[in-house]
Amino acid sequence: MNDRPDVADWWRTSIIDMAPGQIRFRGHPIEELIGTVSFPSMIWLMTRGDLPSEGQARLLECALVAAVDHGPQAPSIAAARMAVTCGLGLNGALASAVNMLDDVHGGAGEQ
Repeated sequence: MNDRPDVADWWRTSIIDMAPGQIRFRGHPIEELIGTVSFPSMIWLMTRGDLPSEGQARLLECALVAAVDHGPQAPSIAAARMAVTCGLGLNGALASAVNMLDDVHGGAGEQ
């Protein structure tokens, strides 16, 4: 007798539901989202589980624009690049970058 769960059950999630001819994100059919939901709103839906209000979507869009690559002068980017250059693996380089996030990331300390 096989006591192991079905592989499909192991991978099942409430975020995405896929079946032949059907893709749903958080219960919303993909064909209803395409062309009607902005990219920031889609990110919100995927991470939060519901569609954002207009203000929430705008705020997330502003945060995404502000987070775009600040170049090598941003401490987190410089640390990650240096870590990779020194031979550190991806996980270690990312950890180095995350450790640099503080009030000066992206010029926030200049305010």
